[in-house]
Amino acid sequence: MAAAQSAVFNLSRLGALARQGGIVSEAFRGEFNQRVDNKARVSIPAPFRRVLEAGDPNFATSNRPRFVLVYGDERRDFLECYTVIEMQRLEGQIARLPRGSQARRLLERNLITLSLTVEIDEDGRIVLPAKGRDKIALSPDDLKSGVEAIFAGTLDTFQIWKSSRYDQALGEMARADQALLSADSDILSLLPPHEGATLDGA
Repeated sequence: MAAAQSAVFNLSRLGALARQGGIVSEAFRGEFNQRVDNKARVSIPAPFRRVLEAGDPNFATSNRPRFVLVYGDERRDFLECYTVIEMQRLEGQIARLPRGSQARRLLERNLITLSLTVEIDEDGRIVLPAKGRDKIALSPDDLKSGVEAIFAGTLDTFQIWKSSRYDQALGEMARADQALLSADSDILSLLPPHEGATLDGA
């Protein structure tokens, strides 16, 4: 159910970005199977690395892109990853909430406290941190056997899943999609109308 909720969340975020003119020229798109070795090292897909490089203000001097890996929100079975710039934007939104409010505490804990800044090495790899491995249920036995992780692009972020859980989540998402979108509906109908469009589409 958590994964199904995530699918709806990402669709609503897409609409919000479109309304705000927030869609960037480069986005995280596609899904990639990446093998995790026995030291918990995994390669970041090359298309994702290009977006992360563009989203890290210090990349030009460090030559090692960084990103923020979020392992909060117990309803989720995946890690959500943000560019440095996108996380700074999100932090600004959180900071505008009243200090001490329930909404701010919830967001701070799940997106700030339960997160890590990760650096990609010269070979394009990261070491999945222990808390991240726990989040997606990667056990020591999984690492010994050479488990696969799925990197799934979701526009302004990407997700890291354990392969077996991702396959299960796709089925859950499909069932949730049936409730959101009827069989004869166009998926593009979920998008907000273009700014200035009239009800008759003119």
